[in-house]
Amino acid sequence: MSSTATPNQKNTKKKFLIARLNHETNTFSPVPTPLEAFSPSFDAQAYHANKGMRTAMAAFIDLAEAEGAELVTPVSAMANPSGPVHADAYDALTRRIVEAVPGCDAILLDLHGAMVAENSEDGEGDLLERVRAAAAPGVPIGVALDLHGNVTDKMVRNADVIVGFKTYPHIDMYETGEHTGRLLLGMWRGEAQYEVIWKPLPLMSHTLRSTTLDGPMKDACERAKQMENQGLPAVTVFGGFSLADIPAPCMSVVATIKKGTASAQQPIIDAFANHMIWQRRAEYVYDSEPLETSLARARQLAASANGKPVLLLDHGDNCMSGGTCDTMDVLQTALTLGMDGIAVGPLCDPEAVAQIFAAGEGAEIDIALGNKRSLAHLSMHKQPAQLHGVVRKLSDGRYVVSGPIYNGMECHMGRTALLDIGGAQIVVTEQTHEPWDLGVFTCVGVDATKARYLLLKSRMYCRPVFVPLSAGLVECDSPGVTTSDYSRFAFGKVKRPVFPLDEDV
Repeated sequence: MSSTATPNQKNTKKKFLIARLNHETNTFSPVPTPLEAFSPSFDAQAYHANKGMRTAMAAFIDLAEAEGAELVTPVSAMANPSGPVHADAYDALTRRIVEAVPGCDAILLDLHGAMVAENSEDGEGDLLERVRAAAAPGVPIGVALDLHGNVTDKMVRNADVIVGFKTYPHIDMYETGEHTGRLLLGMWRGEAQYEVIWKPLPLMSHTLRSTTLDGPMKDACERAKQMENQGLPAVTVFGGFSLADIPAPCMSVVATIKKGTASAQQPIIDAFANHMIWQRRAEYVYDSEPLETSLARARQLAASANGKPVLLLDHGDNCMSGGTCDTMDVLQTALTLGMDGIAVGPLCDPEAVAQIFAAGEGAEIDIALGNKRSLAHLSMHKQPAQLHGVVRKLSDGRYVVSGPIYNGMECHMGRTALLDIGGAQIVVTEQTHEPWDLGVFTCVGVDATKARYLLLKSRMYCRPVFVPLSAGLVECDSPGVTTSDYSRFAFGKVKRPVFPLDEDV
């Protein structure tokens, strides 16, 4: 495995392994996750893909370069949430990391924490076990994780430092990497020795109740920060990612502590988990209302919006939780209710994009749109919407994120078209894509601030950019693979009892 080093590092002796491998797996999602979904970069390209960005890997790079270390950057790979990672993809990406381990003096990994592969129910745990086995004795391993990590005992046992995000929407990815790296460098210099302890809980939280903007998760994360300020090296509240049929897609509290202090610190972490999470477990459950009720509230908001759009967040088909990004329920119901002035984006339908591009800008077309990914495994049976519209704009679907999440990152939605059906303007793409930014609309000439309603297939990531521009938001729980209605999912591997699937826990 070749290494990546800037010129002033060529003669250094210490090697730091730094890599990124991110995937949040929705085991119920029909969206496939082959190797190409990760758009992986290797060696020097992996370095440049992160340098100057806001990722945890970028922070690792900055810290290592400040130490004058030689960087070994075997891979940087991130795929949008989707179904289980294909076995050959998991093997290829993890092998890159493991084969780079021998000879390295410190290891820093930017992982997610909720990866499931066809050949691994514990993607990160299995990887860390292999990394630990390949490393020389005493080589420290530090891991930065997403707030929605499904932490396992194998992950805890094979890392010296674990730190997770404390924000959702996630805007502290770089800071989490800096925190992880700072602790690991202390170990590398011999200034401190750390170990990881944790408290798992039989609680499958809803993603909409893991926001740190308000509610119980905000309180828990604020308390974790206080504990760090009072002397604990790192404390993270993991919301878990419950749309995975694995033994424990659950919440947990993880702490990095000074080695040898577990007997004193474990009761503190246990009490924190019990008080801030378990005793408030009902607050981590999201109760959905009927879609028609949600849209009625949206119409009331629009009546006094003073020209600002009302956000309709279709979290039942949320791209960044593994949604197909093609369900039509919210749009069709809104149109049936007489709502108009709707800007929709993005809706993923490669077949429709091909038809629209063949027709060309200005063409009037009849088209079958959306509802093309089969959800029969969830007993959902949908048909494409038969629509008539005008092709207003064709685009390559590229834009640069201007907001706080992945700021500066170039996004590519595949070929992208704007279809005007009268009551709605629909951004149709070849690829599933989270509406991080106004760029999903401006790339096809739409001024989203002029819409009456903005229908976004999103839960949280849109909020830092779109909420300040809006008159308010309404969460719309439509039938899809990211619905908050757990009764639609057949959890066969989850260890029972677990709340809220079981009341008596």
